[in-house]
Amino acid sequence: MAMTQLVNREAEAAALRGLADRARPALALVRGRRRVGKTYLLSQLWDARRAMYFVASATAPEINRQVLVQTAARWAGADLRPEDHPTWRLVFRSLLALRPDEPIVIILDEFQYLAAGDDGLREVASELNAVWESELHRRASVLVVLCGSAVRTLAALEQGGSPLYGRLDASLVVAPFDYYDSAQMLSGYSLRERTALYAALGGLPANLAAVEPDDRAARNIVRLALAPDGLVHTRIRTQLDQEEGLRQTQQYRAVLASIGLGARTVGEIASKMGRSADSPLKRLVDQLEDMAYLTSELNFEESRTRGLRYRLADPAARFHYRIALPAESAAVAFGAEHVWHTQIEPEMFPAYVGRHVFEDMARQAYIRWAVEAGLPLVPEWQRWQGADRTGVGIDIDMVGRTLEGSLVTGSVKFRTRQATARTYLEHDEALRRLAASGRSWAREALQPSSPYFFLSAGGFAASFHEACDPGREVVAWTLRDLFDR
Repeated sequence: MAMTQLVNREAEAAALRGLADRARPALALVRGRRRVGKTYLLSQLWDARRAMYFVASATAPEINRQVLVQTAARWAGADLRPEDHPTWRLVFRSLLALRPDEPIVIILDEFQYLAAGDDGLREVASELNAVWESELHRRASVLVVLCGSAVRTLAALEQGGSPLYGRLDASLVVAPFDYYDSAQMLSGYSLRERTALYAALGGLPANLAAVEPDDRAARNIVRLALAPDGLVHTRIRTQLDQEEGLRQTQQYRAVLASIGLGARTVGEIASKMGRSADSPLKRLVDQLEDMAYLTSELNFEESRTRGLRYRLADPAARFHYRIALPAESAAVAFGAEHVWHTQIEPEMFPAYVGRHVFEDMARQAYIRWAVEAGLPLVPEWQRWQGADRTGVGIDIDMVGRTLEGSLVTGSVKFRTRQATARTYLEHDEALRRLAASGRSWAREALQPSSPYFFLSAGGFAASFHEACDPGREVVAWTLRDLFDR
């Protein structure tokens, strides 16, 4: 059966199909944020004859148990009745005995709803494990896929102490798309428009699928992410309320808003929230990082005790809290489209993209294309932000070590105009000032053997190339190099 093409899910699809096609039973865990495409992925892998798909709802576990039995009965054409399955052990025993002569797949989506709370889910997992460890009366293979959006809860199922610890044949995390895979869903737009849409809507397939391809990119951003009743705007505003077991969501939302508005450290977050930078606040921040709402970063080669900084993980959330939320009152009063054209589009949005999204795209692109382009392999990129010994601020957009241990540094510009000699000389001078301030890595980066990497959305003027040190490898990429290779 020909399946719809999957964007950037080939590895996950191959892993799950491989488990389903092998001779012995297999158990897999698939987790990821809401609307990241887990359901779509699983729905594309097998036809309805091969796979039974069940999605639990946020109701009582007892109701889900009864509906699951009824779903299995219809799918297999078997005489299964809820009243004959008062326990989860009996349910799993019947599920694993369905169509014993045929290879089948059983998908239990939103698995966390089969129980009330983490302790209840451990009990359900224990019942599944008890049946799994007993002799399965099958002549053909079975793959059971446990799937859900309660990322932390499902992650605990594979950790030590869980009934399923060591039982899983695969554990897959379905992540949002990066800039490149997001662009595959936006093929009708220019490269700069695809960049703008990714910066406003992020990498969730459900957000990107809401784009009207016949409408301009800017109108889609206004309609979906800036308008107070926009689909993406509403999703971000309400997503914390949908997290299992999360209380006082207004406090978590305040942390996200503080970071979106410029706070980077726990102290800065506390100041914006008007509260103390105490242990309870640190726990809120840590929990948001565990839930993948936040990501932490450090200056290159500095320890976690020196200036751990936080940022919103999702570009759509960055746009929401930095641009859409502060403009919400104006959008209600004067219309979102008017606010976009007069206040946001001319300067605010390009500055936001350049500072908060384009650098991420540069890092993603370098890792994606380094082997093909024959570049030094840098497995992880960081940045450096601070001041030299005179107190003058310095930003180095990209700093990373290659697999061989050498340094690569870089500068990223989202401007429409071409990068000139000044771009090269400013980067070189910033490293010299840091080296003079005692940063040993900056002295190392100044050595001719350390490459420079530049990304300029507007391209490069002749003066840029004339300014480059002929004894140093200089990589100069344009916007097209990010997308067309």
